[in-house]
Amino acid sequence: MAHRRTTATAVTLAAVALLAAGCSSSGGKKSAADEGDDGGAQGGGTSVGTPRLTIAMVTHSGEGDTFWDIVQSGAKQAARKDNVRFDYANHKDAGQQAQLVQTAIDKKVDGLIVTLAKPDALKAVIGKAVRRGIPVITINSGAEHSAELGALAHIGQDETVAGEAVGEELNARAEAAKGTEATEATEGKALCVIHEQGNVSLEERCAGAKKTFKGTLETLNVDGTNMPGVQSSVEAKLQSDKDVDTVVTLGAPFAATSAKAKEKAGSAAEVVTFDLNAQVVKEMKAKRIGFAVDQQPYMQGYEAVDLLWLHRYNLNSLGGGKPVLTGPEIVTRRDVPRLEKYTERGTR
Repeated sequence: MAHRRTTATAVTLAAVALLAAGCSSSGGKKSAADEGDDGGAQGGGTSVGTPRLTIAMVTHSGEGDTFWDIVQSGAKQAARKDNVRFDYANHKDAGQQAQLVQTAIDKKVDGLIVTLAKPDALKAVIGKAVRRGIPVITINSGAEHSAELGALAHIGQDETVAGEAVGEELNARAEAAKGTEATEATEGKALCVIHEQGNVSLEERCAGAKKTFKGTLETLNVDGTNMPGVQSSVEAKLQSDKDVDTVVTLGAPFAATSAKAKEKAGSAAEVVTFDLNAQVVKEMKAKRIGFAVDQQPYMQGYEAVDLLWLHRYNLNSLGGGKPVLTGPEIVTRRDVPRLEKYTERGTR
């Protein structure tokens, strides 16, 4: 399908970077906020001969989101290769995230990697970093705001395109199932579960899916830091609205939770999700999740660190000033055999 072509650049980047890095086998252990990763001292790669740099990554992640474990795993692998001290910090509150960026500026880091889930809250502090000569890379969210804030580049997926790809996939599945009792009377109804209200990237995903999906799509806002609450909210919605035949979650940790909610509600809805991890792959294998949208978080972390190192030593420029796309790619049960080994390593 057309949306698969958007991953051509991402696949090439993945192949090159994973060959260079030797593929991390360290899994996805999470760093404490602002914990320094001692680069080459941890092994798993050969450091370059350039002087030591310090690069900070500050994200909007809430606690317990395994997506960011994978991002950090990629960043750490690049840090080992590039002789970089990697500092990670995160906070789900945009104001607190901005303060963490300010802390990194005060430490006079050599480079900053920042997510823009709520770009307005980060605008002033990122501008301060740029004026002080600290190069900034944005990743994962807020691609359309990256250049205007002075960032060198953005690494991630086009969230609108990713959402549109989900709508198209749902249409294709409905078309394939036509003629059965479950689908002959309706185009279908999907529930898009937003786990962080106000996050521009999550809203773009749902909006993109709604644009291309031929059925009806509604949104449900939940608190992604309260997983029991997520389950009860999805369960209640499925119990009250029997027309929902697809639940679209916007992060891998929420897919398995929604699958449990579906079972408790006695719903026949199919759960599909953005993002990928080992649990999602297992759930797809067991037919409890229909498909996932992979944006390669490992590559987002790896390429962000590597690009800042390349920029510092004028060796190369990744993306030529354009966004570096790491996705989207629709993956299904038939893709499980090729994905399992990567999710076990923490690189997908």
